[in-house]
Amino acid sequence: MIDSESTQPIHIEQLDVWTTPLFVTQLADHEFLKDALLEQVYAQKSQQQEAIASHVAPTAKHALHESTLDFLDCDDATVMETKRQLEELILEVASNLNQLHWPDDAQAQAHIIESWYHVTQQGGYHDAHSHPNCSWCGIYYLEPGDASQADVGGMNRFYDPRVNAEQYADPGTAYLGGQGVWDFTPVEGQIILFPSYLKHSALPYFGQKDRVVIAFNSIIELY
Repeated sequence: MIDSESTQPIHIEQLDVWTTPLFVTQLADHEFLKDALLEQVYAQKSQQQEAIASHVAPTAKHALHESTLDFLDCDDATVMETKRQLEELILEVASNLNQLHWPDDAQAQAHIIESWYHVTQQGGYHDAHSHPNCSWCGIYYLEPGDASQADVGGMNRFYDPRVNAEQYADPGTAYLGGQGVWDFTPVEGQIILFPSYLKHSALPYFGQKDRVVIAFNSIIELY
């Protein structure tokens, strides 16, 4: 028989499953690297025969220039140092998340396997997409232009991967956020790292200055 007079507290354990980690940081040497990186970006841009040199999903992009997918492989000291610092950040994130799942004696290394720049001009955008064939992706805001100002756009929007999370809404689902998206306002020198499955877009940008980012895809290997 259940004692209806019992005052024993009920223990309910909360399990937060299927979370999606994103990481935001600042490139340590951004101030020293920025000008030389921009010089490399614009030098390559001036040689492009077409706006989307990568030939990847050109109809999903408007009013922007995209390089081939090897920008950070350029034989330039500043570019190589930038790649080294980015790979260090990726490795730190991946190690912190996965250390318990790796063999005790494993040595990990991060490799940026694809990298490119976007130079976005007034009215430019990139439709929603994800990045296959890699584990971690990143966006480095080299020169956000006017994107930090109100009402000029240029934000990166990330979409809730729980596709059915908001099929029904009442007060019991208020914790879901009510919109299914997370908008990130570009800040100069910042880097956002995110898992490759996470769908995202670059919202239309209406600033006067160029919005310049370096994006990259990476893999992790154990030795």
